[in-house]
Amino acid sequence: MPGILPAMTVAFPEPGPSSDVPALFLTYLDFYRKTVADRLTGLTDAQARSVRVPSGWTPVELVKHLTFMERRWLVWGFLGEQVPDPWGDHLRDRWHVGPDESMTDLVAALHTAGTRTREIVESTPPGMLAALGGRFTDEASRPTLVAILFHVLQEYARHAGHLDIVRELIDGHTGE
Repeated sequence: MPGILPAMTVAFPEPGPSSDVPALFLTYLDFYRKTVADRLTGLTDAQARSVRVPSGWTPVELVKHLTFMERRWLVWGFLGEQVPDPWGDHLRDRWHVGPDESMTDLVAALHTAGTRTREIVESTPPGMLAALGGRFTDEASRPTLVAILFHVLQEYARHAGHLDIVRELIDGHTGE
C-alpha cells in the first residue's frame, strides 16, 4: 500500500511440541516485551509522549504501566514482597510519566522487570499459591503463579496491540 512503511520485526514465537507451561509463558512474555520496546524504536521523545487516542495515554505511559503492572502481580502480588509505591505508574487515576523519566530508562525498567519475572518463574512450581501480605491479604484471594502469568500475558498482548495502533497513527509503521 502506498504510504505505509514496512512492518517492524520481532519474530512471533510459534507454538511447538513443548508442554513446559512456565517456559511457554516466559517465551511469550519476552516476545511481548520486545514488541513493546520495538514499537518505541525510532520515535522521538515528543512522539513517545504524544497522545494519539481519545483515552489520553501516551506510548511512554503505556511502557511504564506495563513495568509496574508486572511488578504488582509478580513481586508484590505473587511473592508478597513490599514494594515502594506499587501504583507509581498512576497519578490522579491515570497513567503518568514525569518529564525527567526518559524513554531509554523506561524501556530498561521494562526489561529489568522481565528479568525478575524470569527469576520468579524459573524457581517456583507453577501451581504454587501467591503469598499473603502483599497484594493479596486473605487466603481466598490468592491465585496460583499460572493464573497470575496468564493475567500478565493477556495485559501485555492487549497493550502491545494498542501500541501497534498508536505507532501506526504516529508515523505509519505497522506491527506484524
